[in-house]
Amino acid sequence: CFREYFVHKFRAMLGKNRVIFPGEKVLLAVSGGPASSAMVRQVQEGLSREAAKRLRFVPGLVYVEEGAVRGQSPEQREQTLAQMETLLQATGFPYHLIHLEEALELPPSILQPGPEHSGPPGPSYKEAVDSFIQQQRQDGDSGSSLPGHSTQDRPAGPSGTPRLPDAAQTQELLRGFEAAGTATAREELLQMLRTHLIVQTARDRGYAKVMMGESLTRVAIKLLTNLSLGRGAYLAVDTGFTDQRHGDVMVVRPMRDYTAKEIAFYNRFFSVPTVIVPPLFTKRREKPSIHQLVERFLVGLQEEFPSTISTVYRYGGSMWGCWGWGGLGCTHTPRCGCRTGEKLSPEPAKASSESQRCLLCL
Repeated sequence: CFREYFVHKFRAMLGKNRVIFPGEKVLLAVSGGPASSAMVRQVQEGLSREAAKRLRFVPGLVYVEEGAVRGQSPEQREQTLAQMETLLQATGFPYHLIHLEEALELPPSILQPGPEHSGPPGPSYKEAVDSFIQQQRQDGDSGSSLPGHSTQDRPAGPSGTPRLPDAAQTQELLRGFEAAGTATAREELLQMLRTHLIVQTARDRGYAKVMMGESLTRVAIKLLTNLSLGRGAYLAVDTGFTDQRHGDVMVVRPMRDYTAKEIAFYNRFFSVPTVIVPPLFTKRREKPSIHQLVERFLVGLQEEFPSTISTVYRYGGSMWGCWGWGGLGCTHTPRCGCRTGEKLSPEPAKASSESQRCLLCL
């Protein structure tokens, strides 16, 4: 029953939001970690013929190799890349291996939101489903894979040990990270560069949506981290199901209802392969980043109080409102169902004009 529960939660998240249309190309960002690997498995099972309600989009995979800033040697980077390529090839989906150094060569246009759909509004979800079914009938529903799996989506060149970037590029990237004065700044820089690379890959390859494998645990950590960093106005787009700040590419988070423990059990029970990479390399081990401090705090509380993660996100109002953190004096109980984390409005983020947006984080 755990498997049925796990699968149903993934399908229900996609079905409830209805932002991924049938036949649409969707890029899955894979880090090799437990959450993103479980996400790939859910997509694989959803596209199989045995699925009761088959998924109808066209998946692709992308992996950003970050070994240079994580303190890995060239040999370790090669080994991690080989493991990831084996994992990605086993899925049968088109995949892209990119290095973090490639962020240094991104075009300046990546710093501006892409053009959104212009002209008359696009079809509704129901219209898209009806059109897809009609197209399937015209094609005879021969049972072949969904359109979009073209050869140019696969890595060029013979399959073998992936080649690392030039040493000069790696040194330039490391100088940029060394220039960031704190571990928190380096964490933020890494996240920004990774996001820009994934979004640019989606644009170049014609993907309309990007799936991130952020679990409920990761989203709760990000929520408190962003509050600590003064990003409260952007909590809705940073932690919500959809993030449309990039304009032409929408980011979705279908794993945000799963805790890290649920994902760990699923991967263990059903032998989902993962590739673990070391954390961001830092010489200041005694002074971790704000991201690491918040993670240690929440994970430590979660061990003693199993409802900590869900309380932080699902009942966020109870934490900084109902429990009077700001002296608001609300008499609600933790069971009041405020669900502030899920009701955060993206309007403050939309209110910012283009000239007021940060060029790095948008």
